[in-house]
Amino acid sequence: MSDQIVRPVKIMDTTLRDAHQSLIATRMTTEEMLPIAAKMDQAGFYAMEVWGGATFDACLRFLKEDPWERLRKIRKEVKNTKLQMLFRGQNILGYRHYADDVVEYFVQKSIANGIDIIRIFDALNDMRNLETAVRASRKEGGHAQVAISYTLSEVHTLEYYIELAKRIEDMGAHSICIKDMAGLLVPYEAERLVKALKSYTNLPIQLHTHYTSGVASMTYLKAVEAGCDIIDTAMSPLAMGTSQPATEVLVETFKGTPYDTGINQEILSEITEYFRPMREEALASGLMNTKVLSVDINTLRYQVPGGMLSNLVSQLKGQNAEDKYYDVLKEIPRVRADFGYVPLVTPSSQIVGTQAVLNVLAGERYKMVSKESKDMVRGKYGSTPVPIKEEIVKKIIGDEKPITCRPADLLQPELKTLEKEMAMYKQQDEDILSYALFPQVAMDFFKYREAKEKKVDLAVADKKNKAYPV
Repeated sequence: MSDQIVRPVKIMDTTLRDAHQSLIATRMTTEEMLPIAAKMDQAGFYAMEVWGGATFDACLRFLKEDPWERLRKIRKEVKNTKLQMLFRGQNILGYRHYADDVVEYFVQKSIANGIDIIRIFDALNDMRNLETAVRASRKEGGHAQVAISYTLSEVHTLEYYIELAKRIEDMGAHSICIKDMAGLLVPYEAERLVKALKSYTNLPIQLHTHYTSGVASMTYLKAVEAGCDIIDTAMSPLAMGTSQPATEVLVETFKGTPYDTGINQEILSEITEYFRPMREEALASGLMNTKVLSVDINTLRYQVPGGMLSNLVSQLKGQNAEDKYYDVLKEIPRVRADFGYVPLVTPSSQIVGTQAVLNVLAGERYKMVSKESKDMVRGKYGSTPVPIKEEIVKKIIGDEKPITCRPADLLQPELKTLEKEMAMYKQQDEDILSYALFPQVAMDFFKYREAKEKKVDLAVADKKNKAYPV
C-alpha cells in the first residue's frame, strides 16, 4: 500500500512450542524450559512462541502437566519479550468446533495467564471461523494475528491470497502470518507473495515455514528482502528438518545489513549450549527420529506435511499394507481436489490422509468413508476453497444437503454444561477449558493431580507426626 521501507527484521523464536512439537513429538517439559526462559528473554526476540498448537494436549496427555501452570511459570520468567500462542480458530486447540462462549472464554483466560499474541488460523481458510477469536482477542487487549494457511493448487493463486489479506484487515486483525506448514513456499514465490500482500494491506506480515523441503532459509531471505516484517525461527539444536530454520543462522545472515535483527549472538550461543544436550539425548533415546531431520523434496510433490507422513506410515503398518505407501501418496492430491482443494493442516490433513488410505485399501474410491470426511463434505468444518463437486457430495452423503452457514452458528452455548460435568474436579476456572477441549484426557489428569496431592499431604502429615510424637 505504501513504498517499502527497509527496516530490521524481527525474530519470533519457536523453540518452546513448534520446534519441539515438530522434532520430538511435543515432549519438552516445563521443567526443561524454565532454567533457560529468562536467558531467552534477554536475547532480543520480538516474541517467543511458547503455547498452543499440540502443547496443550501433550501436557495433559503425556507429561501429566497443567498447561495453564506452564504458561504462568514461563510468563514469570519472561518479563520483556512478548509471548505467543497458536490457536485453531473455532477449533481452539482441539479437533472439533466449539461454541462461541468457549472460544471467548479460552481467549480471555489465555491472555489473563500471560499470552500477548494469539496467532489464529483455520484449516480451510474460512474467515468466518476466525471472527469470534479475533473479536475476543481485541476485547481482551491482545494482539490478534490471523494466519493464512498456505498451500498450492490451481485455485490458490496470488489473487486468492490478496483477497484473504484484504478480508483479514477488514476483520480487525493486527497482523497477518503466511503459515506455510508443509514447507511449500519456495524463495522467489515468497518474494512475489510478500510484495503482493504488502501492496494491498498495511498490516505487518510474518512468515512461518518449515525446513522439510530444504528451501526455508532461502525463502526467508527473499521474503525479508521483499518487505516481510517478522520471521519464525528455532534455536539450532531444535531447528531444521520438519522444524524451522535456525535462529542463529538467520541472525548472522542479516548482521550488518539494513535488516540486522540486533539480536545478541553471545546470548544465543549460551541458549544453544543449554539445548544441545537435550537434542543429543532425544536422538539417543529415539525420541527424535533421524527421518524428521532429513530434507524431503516429496513435500513439494505431494504437499504432505512431515507429521502427516509419519501418521500415514503408522496407519498402513496397522493394516499390514506398508507396500501401499506410494499409492496413498498419489491418492492424497486426488482426495484433496475432490474436497475442494483444502490446505493440508490439522484437522484437514488427517481427514484427507485417512480417506486416501481408505480409498487405496478398499480398492474403490469412497467405498469406505470416515465420519470426518462426511462432516467435511457436510460443511461442518466450514466452506472449502472451492465448492465440492456435486458427484462427490452425492457419493459421500447421498441426498443430504450440506450446511452453508458458519458451523458454530449451529452450536448452543456450552460453558455452563461443561462446568457442571466436571465441577467436582475443578481447582481453577481454567480447568473447565481443559475439560472442554479434551474431556477424557483432562479427567484423567484431574484424577492424577488429586492423587498426587493426596500423597503429598500424607507425606507432610507423616513428617509432622514423626517430628511431634504424641
